[in-house]
Amino acid sequence: MMNGVKMEPLLLDLIFLSEKRKELLLFLKSGPKGMKEIKESLSVTPTSILPQIKKLKEKQLVLQKNKNYELSIIGKVIVEKMAPLLNSFQLFERDFEYWSERDLRGIPFTLRTRLGELGKCTLIRPDLNYMFELNRKFVDQLFKSGYVYVFVAYFHPAFTSVYAELAEKGLEISFLLTRPVFQRFETDYGEALKKLLSFKNVKVLVLPEDAGIAGLTVTDRFMLLSLFPKNRLFDRESLMCSETKSLRWGKELFDHLLEDASQVGEVKTGEKR
Repeated sequence: MMNGVKMEPLLLDLIFLSEKRKELLLFLKSGPKGMKEIKESLSVTPTSILPQIKKLKEKQLVLQKNKNYELSIIGKVIVEKMAPLLNSFQLFERDFEYWSERDLRGIPFTLRTRLGELGKCTLIRPDLNYMFELNRKFVDQLFKSGYVYVFVAYFHPAFTSVYAELAEKGLEISFLLTRPVFQRFETDYGEALKKLLSFKNVKVLVLPEDAGIAGLTVTDRFMLLSLFPKNRLFDRESLMCSETKSLRWGKELFDHLLEDASQVGEVKTGEKR
């Protein structure tokens, strides 16, 4: 009761407390559908779905025109917002432990609200037997890519050799490092860094401040995101995603990081022996 007026069931409950209603609304997003299409696509019977359609019609979310059902204007507005929310739920549910323990502050707010665009990702955990090597699946996908945009806030000695090999294949590479990581490469792997800079298809850039994320790789085939844990040491666990929206999302995050970066022209220090 509110001010003596009995409240009707919330639209939120109407939509999300029934899997059938939720699936039907999302199915109708692409346009009007007849009962035959609804039955086949949602694997339902008329007996089970018609009561749900009735409830959605009562709330003016679904309209019936002849033998077809379609979203009302209000229904279209609601469903447009439903999909991103459900995608975010599914993303977090699949790897709940990973997401619940990660620091997301390095991801801009606008991109955090669109995390659902990452879609179905694979959690990549480092193999204890190969701790000083890059993940094999990651490297395999790199060498099948047409271009590479990479950001790292942690040091790995294999980076320069792998990306130099990719550069020799002619790939466009933008290699973005935090200043401490760049200085480590410059001091201990100066010659390898010079070789990387010698390729015209390679840009090496430096970010002066902490970016708040551990790593990001975006190619035409996949996106790899590494986030720092909130309460423990970095474990190099990453999420590998390959849906088209995830690649766009990753490129937007990389472009955001580039805003404060400066390109490296030369390496001052030779390689240590």
